Amino acid sequence: MLRPTGTEADGDPSEGSEVPGASEAGAGPPPDSIGPGQGSLSLVERVVGPSRAVWKFLGRRSLARASRAVPRTLRFMRAAAMTGEVSNGVPAPRLSLGLAAGVAMDEALLAIVMTPTRFPRRADFARVSGELADARRMYSRRGWLARPTSYHRSPPPLTDRDLETGRGWALGQGYERLTYESGFSTRAGEPGGDRWMAYQPNRWATAAIVRHRGEPRPWVVCVHGFSTGFPFMDFIGLHTAKLHRGLGLNVALPVLPLHGPRKVTLVSGEPFLSFDMMNTVHGLTQAVWDIRRLVTWIRDQGATSISLYGVSLGAYVVSLLAGIADGFDAVVAGIPVVDFPSLFHDHSPIHIRARSIEHRIMGGVAEDVFRVVSPMSFEAKVPRHSRYIFAGYGDRLAFPEQAQRLWEHWDRPRMSWYSGNHVGYLWSGQVVGFLAESLAESGLSRIRPVVER
Repeated sequence: MLRPTGTEADGDPSEGSEVPGASEAGAGPPPDSIGPGQGSLSLVERVVGPSRAVWKFLGRRSLARASRAVPRTLRFMRAAAMTGEVSNGVPAPRLSLGLAAGVAMDEALLAIVMTPTRFPRRADFARVSGELADARRMYSRRGWLARPTSYHRSPPPLTDRDLETGRGWALGQGYERLTYESGFSTRAGEPGGDRWMAYQPNRWATAAIVRHRGEPRPWVVCVHGFSTGFPFMDFIGLHTAKLHRGLGLNVALPVLPLHGPRKVTLVSGEPFLSFDMMNTVHGLTQAVWDIRRLVTWIRDQGATSISLYGVSLGAYVVSLLAGIADGFDAVVAGIPVVDFPSLFHDHSPIHIRARSIEHRIMGGVAEDVFRVVSPMSFEAKVPRHSRYIFAGYGDRLAFPEQAQRLWEHWDRPRMSWYSGNHVGYLWSGQVVGFLAESLAESGLSRIRPVVER
Protein backbone atom coordinates (compact mmCIF):
# COMPACT_ATOMS: atom_id res chain seq x y z
CA MET A 1 0.00 0.00 0.00
CA LEU A 2 1.10 3.54 -0.63
CA ARG A 3 1.43 6.12 2.06
CA PRO A 4 -1.39 8.70 2.16
CA THR A 5 -0.46 11.73 0.10
CA GLY A 6 -0.01 14.97 1.91
CA THR A 7 0.80 13.18 5.20
CA GLU A 8 3.72 14.54 7.14
CA ALA A 9 6.50 12.04 7.63
CA ASP A 10 6.98 10.99 11.21
CA GLY A 11 9.89 8.69 11.75
CA ASP A 12 12.08 6.42 9.69
CA PRO A 13 10.65 5.88 6.20
CA SER A 14 11.50 2.21 6.33
CA GLU A 15 9.69 1.41 9.53
CA GLY A 16 8.62 -1.87 7.96
CA SER A 17 11.99 -3.23 9.09
CA GLU A 18 11.43 -2.36 12.72
CA VAL A 19 12.19 -4.84 15.50
CA PRO A 20 10.01 -5.52 18.52
CA GLY A 21 10.35 -2.89 21.16
CA ALA A 22 11.16 -0.06 18.77
CA SER A 23 9.85 3.37 19.64
CA GLU A 24 6.71 4.84 18.08
CA ALA A 25 8.86 6.55 15.48
CA GLY A 26 10.24 3.16 14.49
CA ALA A 27 13.75 3.43 15.92
CA GLY A 28 15.15 2.74 19.35
CA PRO A 29 17.70 4.91 21.18
CA PRO A 30 21.32 4.64 20.10
CA PRO A 31 23.57 2.48 22.29
CA ASP A 32 25.45 5.42 23.78
CA SER A 33 22.19 6.95 25.05
CA ILE A 34 21.31 4.00 27.25
CA GLY A 35 21.92 5.03 30.80
CA PRO A 36 22.22 3.07 33.99
CA GLY A 37 19.16 1.00 34.74
CA GLN A 38 17.96 1.16 31.15
CA GLY A 39 19.58 -2.11 30.14
CA SER A 40 21.75 -2.67 27.08
CA LEU A 41 21.36 -4.01 23.58
CA SER A 42 20.80 -7.74 23.50
CA LEU A 43 22.93 -10.10 21.47
CA VAL A 44 20.08 -10.50 18.97
CA GLU A 45 19.75 -6.74 18.55
CA ARG A 46 23.52 -6.38 18.07
CA VAL A 47 23.42 -9.01 15.30
CA VAL A 48 20.21 -7.84 13.63
CA GLY A 49 20.91 -4.11 13.82
CA PRO A 50 23.61 -3.92 11.09
CA SER A 51 21.59 -6.09 8.70
CA ARG A 52 18.54 -3.88 9.25
CA ALA A 53 20.61 -0.85 8.33
CA VAL A 54 21.73 -2.55 5.11
CA TRP A 55 18.17 -3.49 4.13
CA LYS A 56 16.96 0.05 4.88
CA PHE A 57 19.69 1.43 2.63
CA LEU A 58 18.90 -0.98 -0.19
CA GLY A 59 15.15 -0.44 0.25
CA ARG A 60 15.56 3.18 -0.74
CA ARG A 61 17.39 2.28 -3.99
CA SER A 62 15.13 1.60 -6.95
CA LEU A 63 17.56 -0.68 -8.76
CA ALA A 64 18.12 -2.77 -5.65
CA ARG A 65 14.37 -3.17 -5.18
CA ALA A 66 13.91 -3.99 -8.86
CA SER A 67 16.32 -6.91 -8.48
CA ARG A 68 13.63 -8.63 -6.40
CA ALA A 69 11.82 -9.25 -9.69
CA VAL A 70 14.20 -12.11 -10.51
CA PRO A 71 13.37 -14.46 -7.61
CA ARG A 72 9.68 -13.52 -7.74
CA THR A 73 9.53 -14.32 -11.45
CA LEU A 74 11.26 -17.65 -10.87
CA ARG A 75 8.77 -18.48 -8.11
CA PHE A 76 5.86 -17.63 -10.40
CA MET A 77 7.17 -19.77 -13.26
CA ARG A 78 7.97 -22.68 -10.93
CA ALA A 79 4.53 -22.57 -9.32
CA ALA A 80 2.84 -22.39 -12.73
CA ALA A 81 4.82 -25.40 -13.92
CA MET A 82 4.10 -27.44 -10.79
CA THR A 83 0.41 -26.59 -10.26
CA GLY A 84 -0.66 -25.91 -13.84
CA GLU A 85 -2.21 -22.61 -12.69
CA VAL A 86 -1.12 -18.96 -12.74
CA SER A 87 -3.70 -17.98 -10.14
CA ASN A 88 -6.61 -19.52 -8.27
CA GLY A 89 -8.59 -21.46 -10.85
CA VAL A 90 -6.78 -19.94 -13.85
CA PRO A 91 -4.93 -22.60 -15.89
CA ALA A 92 -1.40 -21.75 -16.94
CA PRO A 93 -0.57 -21.29 -20.64
CA ARG A 94 2.44 -22.78 -22.32
CA LEU A 95 5.38 -21.40 -20.37
CA SER A 96 7.82 -19.35 -22.40
CA LEU A 97 10.63 -16.83 -22.11
CA GLY A 98 8.21 -14.15 -23.33
CA LEU A 99 5.82 -14.85 -20.46
CA ALA A 100 8.70 -14.82 -17.98
CA ALA A 101 9.93 -11.49 -19.35
CA GLY A 102 6.47 -9.98 -18.96
CA VAL A 103 6.16 -11.24 -15.39
CA ALA A 104 9.60 -9.81 -14.59
CA MET A 105 8.56 -6.44 -16.03
CA ASP A 106 5.51 -6.26 -13.76
CA GLU A 107 7.45 -7.44 -10.71
CA ALA A 108 10.20 -4.88 -11.30
CA LEU A 109 7.70 -2.06 -11.74
CA LEU A 110 5.86 -3.07 -8.58
CA ALA A 111 9.10 -3.28 -6.57
CA ILE A 112 10.21 0.16 -7.76
CA VAL A 113 6.88 1.77 -6.88
CA MET A 114 6.72 0.15 -3.44
CA THR A 115 9.41 2.33 -1.91
CA PRO A 116 9.48 2.37 1.92
CA THR A 117 9.11 6.15 1.90
CA ARG A 118 5.59 5.64 0.60
CA PHE A 119 4.45 3.22 3.27
CA PRO A 120 1.81 4.45 5.74
CA ARG A 121 2.96 5.69 9.15
CA ARG A 122 1.72 4.39 12.47
CA ALA A 123 -0.69 7.30 12.91
CA ASP A 124 -2.17 6.65 9.46
CA PHE A 125 -3.45 3.23 10.48
CA ALA A 126 -5.57 4.60 13.33
CA ARG A 127 -6.91 7.44 11.17
CA VAL A 128 -7.77 5.24 8.17
CA SER A 129 -9.29 2.62 10.46
CA GLY A 130 -11.47 5.29 12.07
CA GLU A 131 -12.66 6.62 8.71
CA LEU A 132 -13.60 3.17 7.46
CA ALA A 133 -15.39 2.26 10.70
CA ASP A 134 -17.35 5.53 10.62
CA ALA A 135 -18.19 4.96 6.94
CA ARG A 136 -19.45 1.45 7.60
CA ARG A 137 -21.74 2.71 10.36
CA MET A 138 -23.04 5.54 8.17
CA TYR A 139 -23.50 3.36 5.09
CA SER A 140 -25.26 0.66 7.09
CA ARG A 141 -27.54 3.13 8.85
CA ARG A 142 -28.61 4.69 5.56
CA GLY A 143 -29.20 1.34 3.86
CA TRP A 144 -26.44 1.70 1.27
CA LEU A 145 -24.70 -1.55 2.20
CA ALA A 146 -27.95 -3.48 1.78
CA ARG A 147 -28.84 -1.61 -1.44
CA PRO A 148 -25.59 -0.35 -3.04
CA THR A 149 -27.49 1.16 -5.99
CA SER A 150 -29.09 3.67 -3.61
CA TYR A 151 -25.66 5.08 -2.77
CA HIS A 152 -25.22 6.46 -6.29
CA ARG A 153 -27.07 9.64 -7.24
CA SER A 154 -28.05 10.55 -10.79
CA PRO A 155 -26.14 13.58 -12.08
CA PRO A 156 -27.82 16.45 -13.93
CA PRO A 157 -27.65 16.35 -17.75
CA LEU A 158 -24.64 17.90 -19.45
CA THR A 159 -25.45 20.44 -22.18
CA ASP A 160 -23.40 22.54 -24.55
CA ARG A 161 -23.99 25.53 -22.29
CA ASP A 162 -22.08 23.76 -19.51
CA LEU A 163 -18.99 23.14 -21.63
CA GLU A 164 -15.73 24.94 -22.20
CA THR A 165 -14.30 23.62 -25.46
CA GLY A 166 -10.92 23.65 -27.13
CA ARG A 167 -8.86 21.66 -29.57
CA GLY A 168 -5.72 19.62 -29.23
CA TRP A 169 -3.34 17.44 -31.18
CA ALA A 170 -1.58 14.30 -29.97
CA LEU A 171 0.23 11.51 -31.82
CA GLY A 172 -0.98 12.77 -35.18
CA GLN A 173 -4.60 12.87 -34.10
CA GLY A 174 -6.69 15.99 -33.62
CA TYR A 175 -9.28 16.00 -30.86
CA GLU A 176 -11.83 18.19 -29.14
CA ARG A 177 -11.24 19.03 -25.50
CA LEU A 178 -14.30 19.31 -23.26
CA THR A 179 -14.15 20.76 -19.76
CA TYR A 180 -17.12 21.05 -17.44
CA GLU A 181 -17.83 21.49 -13.77
CA SER A 182 -18.25 18.04 -12.28
CA GLY A 183 -20.95 19.01 -9.82
CA PHE A 184 -20.09 15.99 -7.68
CA SER A 185 -19.98 16.32 -3.90
CA THR A 186 -19.63 13.89 -1.04
CA ARG A 187 -22.43 13.66 1.50
CA ALA A 188 -22.35 15.89 4.57
CA GLY A 189 -20.41 14.14 7.29
CA GLU A 190 -19.15 11.38 5.03
CA PRO A 191 -15.73 10.18 6.24
CA GLY A 192 -12.91 11.54 4.09
CA GLY A 193 -15.37 13.80 2.27
CA ASP A 194 -13.83 17.12 3.31
CA ARG A 195 -10.39 15.94 2.23
CA TRP A 196 -11.76 14.81 -1.13
CA MET A 197 -13.62 18.05 -1.79
CA ALA A 198 -10.49 20.05 -0.95
CA TYR A 199 -8.81 18.79 -4.14
CA GLN A 200 -9.69 21.90 -6.13
CA PRO A 201 -8.48 20.82 -9.63
CA ASN A 202 -10.71 17.77 -9.32
CA ARG A 203 -13.87 19.88 -9.33
CA TRP A 204 -13.56 20.21 -13.11
CA ALA A 205 -14.10 17.17 -15.32
CA THR A 206 -12.53 16.86 -18.73
CA ALA A 207 -12.65 14.56 -21.76
CA ALA A 208 -11.04 14.22 -25.18
CA ILE A 209 -13.41 13.63 -28.09
CA VAL A 210 -12.34 12.05 -31.39
CA ARG A 211 -15.25 11.90 -33.82
CA HIS A 212 -16.18 11.78 -37.47
CA ARG A 213 -18.07 14.45 -39.32
CA GLY A 214 -21.36 13.74 -40.97
CA GLU A 215 -24.16 11.41 -40.01
CA PRO A 216 -24.62 10.00 -36.48
CA ARG A 217 -22.44 7.04 -35.53
CA PRO A 218 -21.91 4.61 -32.67
CA TRP A 219 -19.81 5.92 -29.77
CA VAL A 220 -17.42 4.14 -27.43
CA VAL A 221 -16.51 5.63 -24.05
CA CYS A 222 -12.91 4.63 -23.27
CA VAL A 223 -11.65 4.84 -19.69
CA HIS A 224 -7.93 4.89 -18.99
CA GLY A 225 -5.93 3.15 -16.27
CA PHE A 226 -4.18 4.41 -13.19
CA SER A 227 -1.55 7.16 -13.50
CA THR A 228 -2.46 8.20 -17.07
CA GLY A 229 -5.23 10.57 -18.20
CA PHE A 230 -3.40 12.54 -20.89
CA PRO A 231 -4.28 12.18 -24.59
CA PHE A 232 -0.75 11.23 -25.68
CA MET A 233 -0.93 8.30 -23.21
CA ASP A 234 -4.57 7.33 -23.59
CA PHE A 235 -4.59 7.30 -27.39
CA ILE A 236 -2.03 4.50 -27.18
CA GLY A 237 -3.36 2.79 -24.05
CA LEU A 238 -6.94 2.66 -25.35
CA HIS A 239 -6.30 1.86 -29.03
CA THR A 240 -8.00 5.10 -30.08
CA ALA A 241 -6.78 5.02 -33.69
CA LYS A 242 -8.07 1.47 -34.14
CA LEU A 243 -11.47 2.36 -32.72
CA HIS A 244 -11.83 5.63 -34.59
CA ARG A 245 -10.27 4.95 -37.97
CA GLY A 246 -10.33 1.17 -38.10
CA LEU A 247 -13.88 0.66 -36.79
CA GLY A 248 -15.41 4.00 -37.73
CA LEU A 249 -16.51 4.84 -34.18
CA ASN A 250 -16.72 8.15 -32.38
CA VAL A 251 -14.55 7.97 -29.28
CA ALA A 252 -14.89 9.76 -25.93
CA LEU A 253 -12.01 9.58 -23.46
CA PRO A 254 -13.02 10.98 -20.06
CA VAL A 255 -10.33 11.70 -17.49
CA LEU A 256 -10.77 9.98 -14.13
CA PRO A 257 -10.78 12.02 -10.92
CA LEU A 258 -7.35 13.26 -9.78
CA HIS A 259 -5.76 12.16 -13.08
CA GLY A 260 -4.28 14.10 -15.97
CA PRO A 261 -5.14 17.81 -15.78
CA ARG A 262 -7.13 17.07 -12.60
CA LYS A 263 -4.10 15.81 -10.68
CA VAL A 264 -3.04 17.36 -7.38
CA THR A 265 0.38 15.70 -6.99
CA LEU A 266 3.28 15.11 -9.35
CA VAL A 267 2.03 11.59 -10.06
CA SER A 268 -1.25 11.47 -11.96
CA GLY A 269 -3.93 9.83 -9.83
CA GLU A 270 -1.70 9.27 -6.80
CA PRO A 271 -4.22 10.10 -4.02
CA PHE A 272 -6.89 8.03 -5.80
CA LEU A 273 -5.21 4.74 -4.86
CA SER A 274 -3.31 5.70 -1.72
CA PHE A 275 -3.66 4.24 1.77
CA ASP A 276 -6.44 6.80 2.32
CA MET A 277 -8.94 4.17 1.25
CA MET A 278 -11.95 6.47 1.45
CA ASN A 279 -10.30 8.42 -1.37
CA THR A 280 -10.75 5.36 -3.57
CA VAL A 281 -14.42 5.10 -2.61
CA HIS A 282 -15.02 8.77 -3.39
CA GLY A 283 -12.92 8.57 -6.56
CA LEU A 284 -14.88 5.65 -7.98
CA THR A 285 -18.17 7.29 -7.06
CA GLN A 286 -17.20 10.53 -8.77
CA ALA A 287 -15.88 8.66 -11.81
CA VAL A 288 -19.30 7.06 -12.29
CA TRP A 289 -21.00 10.44 -11.78
CA ASP A 290 -18.75 12.31 -14.25
CA ILE A 291 -19.04 9.69 -16.99
CA ARG A 292 -22.80 9.44 -16.63
CA ARG A 293 -22.98 13.22 -17.12
CA LEU A 294 -20.77 12.98 -20.20
CA VAL A 295 -22.97 10.21 -21.61
CA THR A 296 -26.04 12.47 -21.47
CA TRP A 297 -24.17 14.90 -23.76
CA ILE A 298 -23.09 12.07 -26.08
CA ARG A 299 -26.71 11.00 -26.49
CA ASP A 300 -27.59 14.57 -27.49
CA GLN A 301 -24.97 14.32 -30.27
CA GLY A 302 -27.15 11.71 -31.97
CA ALA A 303 -25.22 8.61 -30.91
CA THR A 304 -26.76 5.53 -32.50
CA SER A 305 -25.34 3.36 -29.69
CA ILE A 306 -22.89 3.71 -26.80
CA SER A 307 -20.45 1.10 -25.55
CA LEU A 308 -17.89 1.06 -22.75
CA TYR A 309 -14.23 0.06 -22.87
CA GLY A 310 -11.74 0.36 -20.02
CA VAL A 311 -8.37 -1.04 -19.00
CA SER A 312 -7.09 -1.76 -15.49
CA LEU A 313 -8.58 0.91 -13.19
CA GLY A 314 -10.70 1.96 -16.16
CA ALA A 315 -11.98 -1.61 -16.48
CA TYR A 316 -13.12 -1.43 -12.87
CA VAL A 317 -14.98 1.81 -13.62
CA VAL A 318 -16.74 0.53 -16.75
CA SER A 319 -17.66 -2.73 -14.98
CA LEU A 320 -19.20 -0.66 -12.20
CA LEU A 321 -20.98 1.60 -14.69
CA ALA A 322 -22.39 -1.41 -16.51
CA GLY A 323 -24.12 -2.43 -13.30
CA ILE A 324 -25.42 1.00 -12.28
CA ALA A 325 -26.54 2.79 -15.45
CA ASP A 326 -28.90 1.66 -18.20
CA GLY A 327 -28.53 2.14 -21.91
CA PHE A 328 -25.09 0.77 -22.75
CA ASP A 329 -24.91 -1.61 -25.70
CA ALA A 330 -21.64 -3.38 -24.90
CA VAL A 331 -18.85 -3.38 -22.33
CA VAL A 332 -15.23 -4.51 -22.71
CA ALA A 333 -13.16 -4.86 -19.53
CA GLY A 334 -9.43 -5.22 -20.16
CA ILE A 335 -6.97 -6.48 -17.51
CA PRO A 336 -9.65 -5.68 -14.92
CA VAL A 337 -9.48 -5.08 -11.20
CA VAL A 338 -12.69 -5.81 -9.28
CA ASP A 339 -11.62 -5.91 -5.61
CA PHE A 340 -9.33 -3.17 -4.33
CA PRO A 341 -9.20 -4.26 -0.66
CA SER A 342 -7.92 -7.69 -1.64
CA LEU A 343 -5.49 -6.18 -4.16
CA PHE A 344 -4.15 -3.75 -1.54
CA HIS A 345 -3.74 -6.67 0.84
CA ASP A 346 -1.95 -8.87 -1.71
CA HIS A 347 0.48 -6.15 -2.77
CA SER A 348 1.32 -4.90 0.74
CA PRO A 349 4.45 -6.03 2.57
CA ILE A 350 3.81 -8.44 5.43
CA HIS A 351 4.20 -5.81 8.16
CA ILE A 352 1.65 -3.54 6.46
CA ARG A 353 -0.81 -6.44 6.15
CA ALA A 354 -0.36 -7.39 9.78
CA ARG A 355 -0.85 -3.85 11.01
CA SER A 356 -3.89 -3.37 8.75
CA ILE A 357 -5.51 -6.46 10.22
CA GLU A 358 -4.55 -5.37 13.73
CA HIS A 359 -6.31 -2.03 13.18
CA ARG A 360 -9.32 -3.81 11.62
CA ILE A 361 -8.81 -2.11 8.26
CA MET A 362 -8.71 -5.42 6.42
CA GLY A 363 -10.75 -8.46 7.19
CA GLY A 364 -14.23 -7.00 7.03
CA VAL A 365 -14.44 -3.22 7.42
CA ALA A 366 -12.87 -2.12 4.14
CA GLU A 367 -14.59 -4.93 2.30
CA ASP A 368 -17.98 -3.80 3.63
CA VAL A 369 -17.45 -0.14 2.77
CA PHE A 370 -16.28 -0.96 -0.77
CA ARG A 371 -19.50 -2.84 -1.46
CA VAL A 372 -21.12 0.41 -2.58
CA VAL A 373 -18.51 0.82 -5.34
CA SER A 374 -17.79 -2.81 -6.20
CA PRO A 375 -18.72 -4.23 -9.62
CA MET A 376 -19.41 -7.47 -7.76
CA SER A 377 -22.33 -5.80 -5.95
CA PHE A 378 -24.26 -5.13 -9.15
CA GLU A 379 -25.77 -7.30 -11.83
CA ALA A 380 -24.62 -6.06 -15.22
CA LYS A 381 -27.35 -4.30 -17.17
CA VAL A 382 -25.54 -4.92 -20.47
CA PRO A 383 -26.77 -8.17 -22.09
CA ARG A 384 -24.53 -11.16 -21.46
CA HIS A 385 -23.68 -11.60 -25.14
CA SER A 386 -22.32 -8.03 -25.20
CA ARG A 387 -19.99 -8.39 -22.21
CA TYR A 388 -16.31 -9.04 -22.97
CA ILE A 389 -13.14 -9.45 -20.93
CA PHE A 390 -9.48 -9.81 -21.80
CA ALA A 391 -6.67 -10.47 -19.31
CA GLY A 392 -3.03 -11.54 -19.12
CA TYR A 393 -1.85 -14.85 -17.71
CA GLY A 394 1.28 -13.17 -16.36
CA ASP A 395 -0.37 -10.07 -14.89
CA ARG A 396 1.31 -9.35 -11.55
CA LEU A 397 -0.40 -5.97 -10.95
CA ALA A 398 -4.05 -6.95 -11.40
CA PHE A 399 -3.82 -10.67 -10.73
CA PRO A 400 -5.56 -13.09 -13.15
CA GLU A 401 -7.97 -14.16 -10.42
CA GLN A 402 -9.48 -10.66 -10.47
CA ALA A 403 -10.45 -11.09 -14.12
CA GLN A 404 -11.63 -14.62 -13.38
CA ARG A 405 -13.95 -13.33 -10.65
CA LEU A 406 -15.49 -10.78 -13.00
CA TRP A 407 -15.95 -13.48 -15.65
CA GLU A 408 -17.80 -15.65 -13.14
CA HIS A 409 -19.91 -12.72 -11.90
CA TRP A 410 -20.85 -11.80 -15.47
CA ASP A 411 -22.09 -15.35 -16.18
CA ARG A 412 -18.98 -16.40 -18.09
CA PRO A 413 -19.19 -14.21 -21.20
CA ARG A 414 -16.67 -14.32 -24.02
CA MET A 415 -13.14 -13.88 -22.69
CA SER A 416 -9.66 -13.75 -24.20
CA TRP A 417 -6.51 -14.69 -22.24
CA TYR A 418 -3.19 -13.54 -23.70
CA SER A 419 0.21 -14.82 -22.66
CA GLY A 420 1.63 -11.63 -21.21
CA ASN A 421 1.81 -9.18 -18.34
CA HIS A 422 -0.32 -6.21 -17.26
CA VAL A 423 0.70 -3.86 -20.07
CA GLY A 424 1.35 -6.66 -22.55
CA TYR A 425 -2.06 -6.04 -24.13
CA LEU A 426 -0.55 -2.97 -25.81
CA TRP A 427 1.49 -5.06 -28.24
CA SER A 428 -0.78 -8.08 -28.41
CA GLY A 429 -2.39 -8.56 -31.82
CA GLN A 430 -4.70 -11.07 -30.15
CA VAL A 431 -6.10 -8.34 -27.88
CA VAL A 432 -6.54 -5.84 -30.71
CA GLY A 433 -8.36 -8.46 -32.73
CA PHE A 434 -10.53 -9.44 -29.78
CA LEU A 435 -11.48 -5.80 -29.13
CA ALA A 436 -12.41 -5.23 -32.78
CA GLU A 437 -14.38 -8.47 -33.00
CA SER A 438 -16.20 -7.75 -29.75
CA LEU A 439 -17.47 -4.36 -30.87
CA ALA A 440 -18.31 -5.70 -34.33
CA GLU A 441 -20.26 -8.61 -32.82
CA SER A 442 -22.32 -6.12 -30.83
CA GLY A 443 -23.23 -4.29 -34.03
CA LEU A 444 -21.30 -1.16 -33.09
CA SER A 445 -18.65 -1.10 -35.79
CA ARG A 446 -19.47 0.52 -39.12
CA ILE A 447 -16.46 -1.13 -40.72
CA ARG A 448 -15.72 -4.83 -40.94
CA PRO A 449 -12.66 -5.27 -38.68
CA VAL A 450 -9.39 -6.62 -39.98
CA VAL A 451 -8.35 -9.01 -37.22
CA GLU A 452 -4.69 -8.79 -36.28
CA ARG A 453 -3.02 -11.99 -35.15
